[in-house]
Amino acid sequence: MSRIKKEPTENSKLKTENSFVEEEQEELFEHYRFIVDKGQGLLRIDKFLSNRIENISRNKIQNAADAESIIVNGKPVKSSYKVKPEDKISIVLSFPPREIEIIPQDIPINIVFEDDDIIIVNKEAGMVVHPAYGNYSGTLVNALTYHLKDLMQKENSLTRPLLAHRLDKDTSGIMVVAKNEFALSKLSKDFFNRKIEKKYVALAWGDFKENEGTITGHIGRNLKNRKVMDVFPEGDYGKQSVTHYKVIERFYYVTLVECILETGRTHQIRAHFKYIGHPLFNDKDYGGNKIIKGTTFSKYKQFVENCFEILPRQALHAKELGFTHPRSRKKLFFTSDLPDDMKRVLEKWGKYSESKS
Repeated sequence: MSRIKKEPTENSKLKTENSFVEEEQEELFEHYRFIVDKGQGLLRIDKFLSNRIENISRNKIQNAADAESIIVNGKPVKSSYKVKPEDKISIVLSFPPREIEIIPQDIPINIVFEDDDIIIVNKEAGMVVHPAYGNYSGTLVNALTYHLKDLMQKENSLTRPLLAHRLDKDTSGIMVVAKNEFALSKLSKDFFNRKIEKKYVALAWGDFKENEGTITGHIGRNLKNRKVMDVFPEGDYGKQSVTHYKVIERFYYVTLVECILETGRTHQIRAHFKYIGHPLFNDKDYGGNKIIKGTTFSKYKQFVENCFEILPRQALHAKELGFTHPRSRKKLFFTSDLPDDMKRVLEKWGKYSESKS
């Protein structure tokens, strides 16, 4: 039997070590690399890969080939391609679904757009995206399974909700869900290649010195608390991450910013803004649920606590999403208005800022 060299990525390492916390991981793909042994005989690449990647079907590999996600020696190949000695193979795959029974639940969700391949959802804050440890029901996938149940029950149906990315439980906003493996393969490849446009709006503590900037660093799990992320400026730990931000409006002690992601790491915006000393407003996991900036007056303290009550979560909203349709390859763009809780808090800070002026 021929031997191969597999170069596991940081993404696949995290998948193995931390599967219990991946319900809040935005990236949902893994990258495999193989170098074919010199003694390997000619063999179809779909069979070659199915023999070497755990828990994968030939159909999933064929969908990846159709999505041009299988690259050999720098060029995409079909599933019928026959591997040769010393071929360099790269493949991007969506994570296999967990072995959890998905119970259809009639939960109200805001579907913005839908066709045969994708669903665009405007997710409310407080909804977990996928069933996982501690959240086996009441999730977006439970709701979408109910929404698609008639299609899923048809004979030979390939329809089911498949996640190409995620939003944290308490982050609101726009996201795309695939309805079949072909669409998922295409979207996963585009996310991996950073061809998806994502824009967020966040309210952060403090008055930013610059009107715009870029935050970089490796993001990895906190070495003591595995449920939160840290930014590591140097070294091999974590994954490289880039967030560009621009100030929208200043309110003395907090600032409304627009964020454009180059990468899509777990808790990227939340970890990045804590790292530069501007944690998101009322982000309990990253220290933003305390009065970070402002006066010591009791009236101000009460004002901030009232804002926390109105917005009992991190002030983060996925506002815009642009991508290429997996089948038609047409460019699509979707936007989502700020939810009421963020609007109300911004109105309060606007009045406070006017009174200070």
